[in-house]
Amino acid sequence: MAAGLRKRGRPGSAAQPAGLCRQWLQRVWQERRILLREPRYTLLVASCLCLAEVGITFWVIHRVAYTEIDWKTYMTQVEGVINGTYDYTQLQGDTGPLVYPAGFVYIFMGLYYATDWGTDIRMAQNIFAVLYLATLLLVFLIYHQTCKVPPFVFFFMCCASYRVHSIFVLRLFNDPVAMALLFLSINLFLAQHWSWGCCCFSLAVSVKMNVLLFAPGLLFLLLTQFGFRGTLPKLSICAGLQVVLGLPFLLENPIGYLSRSFDLGRQFLFRWTVNWRFLPEALFRHRGFHLALLIAHLALLLLFALFRWHRTGESILSLLKEPSKRKSPPQPLTPNQIVSTLFTSNFIGICFSRSLHYQFYVWYFHTLPYLLWATPARWLTHLLRLLVLGLIELSWNTYPSTSCSSAALHVCHAVILLQLWLGPQSFPKSIQHNKKAH
Repeated sequence: MAAGLRKRGRPGSAAQPAGLCRQWLQRVWQERRILLREPRYTLLVASCLCLAEVGITFWVIHRVAYTEIDWKTYMTQVEGVINGTYDYTQLQGDTGPLVYPAGFVYIFMGLYYATDWGTDIRMAQNIFAVLYLATLLLVFLIYHQTCKVPPFVFFFMCCASYRVHSIFVLRLFNDPVAMALLFLSINLFLAQHWSWGCCCFSLAVSVKMNVLLFAPGLLFLLLTQFGFRGTLPKLSICAGLQVVLGLPFLLENPIGYLSRSFDLGRQFLFRWTVNWRFLPEALFRHRGFHLALLIAHLALLLLFALFRWHRTGESILSLLKEPSKRKSPPQPLTPNQIVSTLFTSNFIGICFSRSLHYQFYVWYFHTLPYLLWATPARWLTHLLRLLVLGLIELSWNTYPSTSCSSAALHVCHAVILLQLWLGPQSFPKSIQHNKKAH
């Protein structure tokens, strides 16, 4: 009898977890609209998307053909360093000379050994797949802390971008490595680990120089948080790491290293441009055009620094003072102030870039949802924001680029800039509130 009771108890004990699981799924389905619209559910939705991305990414690796562009060149350049060549002017590859700082050399040297001297492409793809998933995790942690973007947007950020999957696992560019380190540094800034964040930021710059587009925003944040004297040690960390990483090459040929790895006047090929296809090639190459873009870039950064980022009522020169000596009481920077300033700084630089190549999409792809949704604007509905995202994705997937795709990209960039300029900011409200309280 007892045995019979025990036998009947087993199905009940097994059915109990199944029933709880069924109830949980039913509740999730009933509250799906809240889950997809409320930013507080970011981590839940992100967890599901990351699991889906594991399958999608490895499906892409096994089903879509790998395209060789720069990987062999990277391996040839790294092999030159391994063989004892530390003069940057002597390091060449199939597609050109080595034009990246020393951090790139060390990281890809590790990949060189991990992939059987660069010949095991499948291993390299798997490593970059893990890098892609790690980047997603770091991005989701940022969005979770800002609590601004509705989770349904992340479906478009993850599963809908063929170009980004291609850049990571089908092309093996160095841009994703730099951006992963950049997002790690932002997470450290959000955790108030400014010194470690500056270290990771400098390491990202040492992989590819595009990360410097975040530098104006970072400088503003450091001055806001620490003042001029407190900022100097943080900048010393950034500069010191660059010297340490580049020391073997600086000792061999300092001018060659600096001119190659930090070449701000590098000329880009017109056939690869995504953003300026509608221009005549002669104008695209003209130094006057490059100077005009630089002036516009700096002018817009200054305008944002004066009228959007710094709204305390004091002169912007007050940032040079120690926070305790300013008229306004020192306030800790909020996650949105940190992320908004950094993402906007980078986006302005991209808008005025002399050229954008296809792999450069990852420079700002993961920041677009924040730039579009963080500042509420009645004239820009959810549907219009999704349309902007879709047009940007379409522009980057048009190969070769056309005059229409380039023009559409600039129109979308202008819409985002306009929203960033006109949208309300949480920074001035918090300052004003504290002033009234005092």
